[in-house]
Amino acid sequence: MRQIAIYGKGGIGKSTTTQNTLAALAEKGNKIMLVGCDPKADSTRLLLGGATQETVLNSVRDLGQENVTDEDVFRIGFGGVRCVESGGPEPGVGCAGRGIITSITTLEQLGAYERELDYVFYDVLGDVVCGGFAMPIREAYAKEIYIVCSGELMALYAANNISKGVLKFANSGGVRVGGLICNSRNVDNERDMVEAFAKKIGTQLIHFIPRDNVVQRAEIKRKTVIEYEKDAKQADIYRELAKKIEENEMFVIPKPMEMQELEDLMMQYGFMEEYERTTEAAAAAAAASK
Repeated sequence: MRQIAIYGKGGIGKSTTTQNTLAALAEKGNKIMLVGCDPKADSTRLLLGGATQETVLNSVRDLGQENVTDEDVFRIGFGGVRCVESGGPEPGVGCAGRGIITSITTLEQLGAYERELDYVFYDVLGDVVCGGFAMPIREAYAKEIYIVCSGELMALYAANNISKGVLKFANSGGVRVGGLICNSRNVDNERDMVEAFAKKIGTQLIHFIPRDNVVQRAEIKRKTVIEYEKDAKQADIYRELAKKIEENEMFVIPKPMEMQELEDLMMQYGFMEEYERTTEAAAAAAAASK
């Protein structure tokens, strides 16, 4: 059983990417459990056709942990994916990471990790700034980390911080980064920028997902692209990502960048023509001064 966590900046398309990739893995007959770790409890909606799912935290609160059953926390989604939503407190009250901690404890109690599974995926909210959100890394529930990003500064900033979290627990938990997934925002030189960032922190750009409006159309219909339009080009994009994850053998302890180094990288690739002109002018000035 492979244990994988998908991290990334909030709003980057992490849950959409995760569910579409799982649909591709399930399509091939893999047995999968998806644990949604966002307090909004929306990490499984596309696999479930938009249906709401009771969260583990609510079930434990209402029934008591010792009384929670499979029927209280699992729903079966597209391709037979076993869907779980951790849940969280009401906005402004309590720690959002508590839902993850409660969810994992409850799943252990139910023996969920002892069942026949090929993959367990965790869809984890945003940045690693809270101990609860770091739990899949800290407690080695996830051995492989994939980071969804784009060529935007804050997306790469979050990816860099997530790398710091992996680095912190790499030796104690054996967790490794498997690569970056670029969910394109069509920014200048995006692929080259993310590839350069990946190289800087010691990992790979495992897949580049171009923008395609079929993703939004599928979401409106509350489906993954593979269920909504299985022959769409974008469906094959997700199938390619699933295949790369299946076959991936590059797992590293990352080497996070300093903020200034990250900003310099953004300047270089975000304003490539201006950067090249400035570099050429500086070189010419240096040559002239000799």
